[in-house]
Amino acid sequence: MKRAYWFALVILLAVAATGVAQEKRPDAHYKLLNGGDFVQSKNYYLLTLFHELPDVKQLLAADPIIAAIGSGKLDSLKAALQNCQRDGACYVNVMRWSPAEIAQVADRLKALYRPDNALGRLVRKHLIPSGTYVLFQHLSEPEMLARAWTQDAEGINFAIGVYAEGKKPNYRNIASLSLNVHDSKDSRKYRLGYIGLLYNTASLLVTENEPGSDFFRIPLQSALHFLEMNERDQAADYEPMQQTENKAALDRMATIKWNNYPYTVIEIPGAGPDEPGVALSAEGMIRCRLAAIQYQKGLAPFIVTSGGRVHPYKTKYCEAIEMKKFLVEKLHVPANAILIDPHARHTTTNMRNTVRLIYRYGMPFDKAAITCTSRGQSASIEKNQIERCMRELNEAPFANGKRLSETEMEFYPKVEALQINPREPMDP
Repeated sequence: MKRAYWFALVILLAVAATGVAQEKRPDAHYKLLNGGDFVQSKNYYLLTLFHELPDVKQLLAADPIIAAIGSGKLDSLKAALQNCQRDGACYVNVMRWSPAEIAQVADRLKALYRPDNALGRLVRKHLIPSGTYVLFQHLSEPEMLARAWTQDAEGINFAIGVYAEGKKPNYRNIASLSLNVHDSKDSRKYRLGYIGLLYNTASLLVTENEPGSDFFRIPLQSALHFLEMNERDQAADYEPMQQTENKAALDRMATIKWNNYPYTVIEIPGAGPDEPGVALSAEGMIRCRLAAIQYQKGLAPFIVTSGGRVHPYKTKYCEAIEMKKFLVEKLHVPANAILIDPHARHTTTNMRNTVRLIYRYGMPFDKAAITCTSRGQSASIEKNQIERCMRELNEAPFANGKRLSETEMEFYPKVEALQINPREPMDP
């Protein structure tokens, strides 16, 4: 008996020493921090924690290796203003993270990690319960921390690559940059006017960053500035939604008796119009009418309208908002029965973001929901969306349930939907 006790104690101590958590699960009651910048926090949550948690901020600032990396970025940017001249790539290269810098920070975070220090508390009290890096939860705590850092740093580089350097985004027709970057006679070169913008951005970054600023601030601010300049900061649209567009539905949610409904929500995936100036497509109207019928039947207490400012390119209309207006004004669905997801840009993220709303708003997570859409899209959701999610998001945010009709399909939420994807910075 004593031998078994001491063996169990040794195992427990070994687990604590290596930072391997016995059980790593997101917590539906966890409240995400935003630091006043939703584009930043939704794309790069670990960096937001680095800045917002005083004990973590102090620990990192006191480390000479990490501090040197930060000061080195500032010194390199100051030198670029003197030396880059008309070499546009020179400015961009000093804004982003190098592979060596990413690896060096990752190694340093693992070395600094202790179960009982600020980084250990960050992992256990924020990284794991937030679910924002849920795909890394199988790793030891220091490895999870390093992987989260690597994802954030590489995500920053992706945003700089697309929205400063002019590389191709994942979806050119709906996510490309709007600044005029390349020389009309030689697409391999930057326009002189754009080189001037790169210089001015570098100068702004130097002005914004005093010695001793967060070590990651220059690359982070570079990404955020170029997203803003390209009008690609839609990740912040309508945030904080709990206090704006979704507040009435959330207030009503406290009164819902979930056992009275077979499903949690009826999700309508967006259908953006092809013509500029059109607020809601004909297809979107049909989908809204189909969903309103199911709502009136009592299948679920809420409808989720899902879709951002997507089609046509640089539209000012948000699919979720326009569908909500149609449901309320034309079909007389109560506004407090409608939740919006105004960020999704693909069918994959229609599904993922709806699952996130179900989780973050405290709806039953073991209960099915349904999609309500046109026949072709409904068939696509059933047959190939999980595979597409794995290919494009590296995770499956839902599992298929029963088919109810040619336009309605059950789905079951999965916690993997919480994983951040900074390679889609408008809807990470």
